[in-house]
Amino acid sequence: MTRPARPNPSGRALDKEILALAVPAFATLIAEPLLVLADTWIIGHLGTAHLGGLTLASGILQLVVGLSVFLAYGTTATVSRRLGAGDRAGALSGGIDGMALGVLLGTLFAAVLVGGAPAILGLFGAAPEPTALGASYLRVVALGLPAQLLMLAATGVLRGLQDTRTPLRVVVTINLLNIALNVALVYGAGLGMVGAAAGTVASQWTGAAIMAGVVLRAARREGVPLRWDLLGIIVAARLGGWLVLRNLSLQAALLLTTFTAASLGTTSLAAHQVVGTVWSTLAFALDAFAIAAQAMVGLRLGAGDEAGARGVLGRVLAWGVGFGVVVGLVVVAARGPLSGAFSPDPGVQDAAGAALLVLAVLAPIGAVAFQLDGVLIGAGDARFLAGAGWVCTLLYVPFALVVWANGAGLTWLWAAYGVWLAARGVVLGLRTRSSAWLRLGA
Repeated sequence: MTRPARPNPSGRALDKEILALAVPAFATLIAEPLLVLADTWIIGHLGTAHLGGLTLASGILQLVVGLSVFLAYGTTATVSRRLGAGDRAGALSGGIDGMALGVLLGTLFAAVLVGGAPAILGLFGAAPEPTALGASYLRVVALGLPAQLLMLAATGVLRGLQDTRTPLRVVVTINLLNIALNVALVYGAGLGMVGAAAGTVASQWTGAAIMAGVVLRAARREGVPLRWDLLGIIVAARLGGWLVLRNLSLQAALLLTTFTAASLGTTSLAAHQVVGTVWSTLAFALDAFAIAAQAMVGLRLGAGDEAGARGVLGRVLAWGVGFGVVVGLVVVAARGPLSGAFSPDPGVQDAAGAALLVLAVLAPIGAVAFQLDGVLIGAGDARFLAGAGWVCTLLYVPFALVVWANGAGLTWLWAAYGVWLAARGVVLGLRTRSSAWLRLGA
């Protein structure tokens, strides 16, 4: 059943709705990279080789989690559409299936990484010491992947229900726990990188238990059976297939960047961890309005409100770009403290400081791509996103290879990455100017 389209709210009313979702989403999104920032700060003071090892392990973890983010994005779109069509029980039932799929995938990924960490990290071709240190970290932190993917799916359910506040409270709690555990285990117990990984795993399982409990209690109130359905899991996996391909194109670009950074030497690799972590934090922050767009566009299209979906597109794009400019200016002002906060090595600080200037320019460019991406995910336009992602990534390859072949340095590497971001913005912008993404109903 499709609800009749509701009257279009004013720009001010839309702004209020966007901010009500985006502000808590912003805090939630930056909390995850802040967890990585905490690990980077703690491990960075153990030595340059330790920081390089974290770079390698983080590259693999970003790949796994990036490929699995469809658990949040796809679930948000599905749940919000069903909610817009008046089927709250169906929305929660689909959410439970997504959570079960997250646990299954997380367990599979954990088994592969625990057994194969040294061989997998060896593919980067980095020096033996950072490779060994990264493997020790990856083997332990992989044990938290089932919890992390469960949290992704549960977050998607709550966003689809237009609730971004509950994930915020949970993420703040586990981040404070993570920092406390990491400091205690790394410095107090002297466990080094293994201690940092163990603290992260403990905090992730705590968060997963809390988030799953929230969703399951909501399902029980609606009379939804508290069990997963095999057919529902298969449907969730099939619907997420295009998003996996889209995510794979994004992660391929990030991995190519890390591979190129590894070819520039240990100092550049360590600096890349600093810059990459800062960029990850900025990207998550800029994605807050895109998260609001996912929930709001899905809700309106589910209710048959085409004009409302277009209204959301315009407003989140304006908010995202404006915020991107502000973020870029903050990076310029703070690049000195940022480049020096994570490593005492002057070479690492110099390389990171120069590359951070490039990041400042990329912030508003990335904001355009992120907001358009969020709108199309909310619309369920995953097939187009998959194709567009690979076109842009293939366009990026020759630019990265030029940096690798000439040893051009970290600054030029991040400038090349900017080509990929700009291409995404152009391709997705052309899509949203058409009507092909506006599919109505649940």
